[in-house]
Amino acid sequence: MLDPALLRERPGDVRAMLRARGVEFDLDALIEADRRRRDLIAETDALRAERNRASLAVSAAKKEGRDASAPVAQVRGAAARLESLEEQRASAESDYAARASSVPNMVDPSVPVGDASANRTERSWGEPARRGRSHVDCMEESGLADVARAAKVSGARFYYLRGGLVKLNRALLSYALDFLCERGYLEVQPPYMIGRAAMEGAVIAEDFEDVIYKVEGHDLFLIGTSEHAVAAMHSGEILDGARLPLRYAGVSPCFRKEAGAHGRDQKGIFRVHQFDKVEQFSFARPEDSQAEHLRMLRAAEEFYRSLGIPHRVVLLSTGDMGKVSSKTWDIEAWMPGQQSYREVVSCSNCLDYQARRLGVRYRDRSSDPTSHVHTLNSTLVATTRVMACLMEMSDGPIRVPDALQKYVGDDRIRS
Repeated sequence: MLDPALLRERPGDVRAMLRARGVEFDLDALIEADRRRRDLIAETDALRAERNRASLAVSAAKKEGRDASAPVAQVRGAAARLESLEEQRASAESDYAARASSVPNMVDPSVPVGDASANRTERSWGEPARRGRSHVDCMEESGLADVARAAKVSGARFYYLRGGLVKLNRALLSYALDFLCERGYLEVQPPYMIGRAAMEGAVIAEDFEDVIYKVEGHDLFLIGTSEHAVAAMHSGEILDGARLPLRYAGVSPCFRKEAGAHGRDQKGIFRVHQFDKVEQFSFARPEDSQAEHLRMLRAAEEFYRSLGIPHRVVLLSTGDMGKVSSKTWDIEAWMPGQQSYREVVSCSNCLDYQARRLGVRYRDRSSDPTSHVHTLNSTLVATTRVMACLMEMSDGPIRVPDALQKYVGDDRIRS
């Protein structure tokens, strides 16, 4: 959620952001809703003060033995008007909140303007192989994954992992957590289901509800990423500024209604409804968030270099990044079997947008005013995507990168 003062004092900047993102939004209606809300707050507060003065006048008149009928009538009249005003105020607050919750975040000046074609490759690492086999073929030949039986049990885009791929999946999670713990992150395994209030604090619900699974009959959703549960972990809290940044390594399964594009990724395990992931998440001071964003990106780059996976870093355009993010880098890994780069990491700075929605603030001393933290998130590893990449990079049995061999106990996944 944007700072309400920004909407009032710099509406031109907000309109420019909406144009850059290509988002249609009735900003005038939001500004009017804010004006009406503030007018009703002022009117309600003034009437409440009038009622309180009249109540004091009633008490004084009775104490002095004077006729209190006039101030009593004033109290009753104010109370009746106040009841009506408070209903109008609640309605205005609700209308404003609903509109304000749909406004996207402001965009960092460094972000290129345009659709996906404006995305900018910042750098590349490694030599992309000019030939490779499909990871689907690898799975079928090795018998290490079974999507046909999974489809029989659960439907499309599910899978059974078997034998060595289960071990490789565990190895990726263990290595990713050790990797982040060595860099000062605290491991967190969050709830796998969260309530609507927590979800709406982390995302724009109307854009995300078609992506995540609702638990019927309950105010709960299966998490699409640990980011949302970790972001909400400190909701409504005032953090100690001296402890910032708080860096968390979130590990969880993720559940998503992945649809794919024009039948792409229908087979295999690259884009699936369920996968395991380790996520970087940070609560940072505003003045430190740009440096924290770079730190998270560099950690992810180092992780993929340690796995020997060729990749590139792409700065997403205004039209291609999520509405909650102010700036997003993707890391795209080279998939030899597809002869293309595919996203494996999304690294975003959300500024104070999520913190305002969730009420996460900080201060250095108890006498200081509070300020909203900045929140940042970055994938470290989504295991099925990295396993698909490693399969496509291997001839014969799946080659285990050096960094994973101590977790797997071998240099190949053979069965």
